[in-house]
Amino acid sequence: MHWQETVLALGQVVFIVALLPSVFSDDKPEIWTSIITGTVALSIAITYVTMHIPIAAVSAFFNFVFWSILAIQKYRKPKKVSIKRRKASRR
Repeated sequence: MHWQETVLALGQVVFIVALLPSVFSDDKPEIWTSIITGTVALSIAITYVTMHIPIAAVSAFFNFVFWSILAIQKYRKPKKVSIKRRKASRR
């Protein structure tokens, strides 16, 4: 293993650790942010596979997984109805 693979893998792990509070809290990023970032993480993982740096590829894949989890959580989260909408619908 080269030092570059270690640096890339550790960088992905830092991103994953930074995502954990969002995964376990009620606040979620916008769904398109999660989808786009997850897609980029997956493309990075595929690129790492083609470069034969498997540890960095696995860590990038897990980054994709956590962004996908956030997207699913945001999709399943019930929409909050504003007070103005509730008053308007009662009329």
